[in-house]
Amino acid sequence: MSDTNAKPALPDHLSGNPRSPQHVAECFEHDIGIRLNGKERTDVEEYCISEGWVKIPSPKAKDRFGRPILIKLKGDVEAFYK
Repeated sequence: MSDTNAKPALPDHLSGNPRSPQHVAECFEHDIGIRLNGKERTDVEEYCISEGWVKIPSPKAKDRFGRPILIKLKGDVEAFYK
């Protein structure tokens, strides 16, 4: 019998956008948590642990396709499964 609760290792760079090359669908089958500078964030669209940044959507600014513009925040990034 295989273990159905086996979670894949979280990559260094992960994106929530399915069109991105950094998107790994298997990781999104489980709840993912992100901490930036010790505080948990729930609005992260993309992260990179080695470079120390996360991207969050802008509350008001939109691109020409109506998608929110992403803002890059830098700091100590930690990704984990909830």
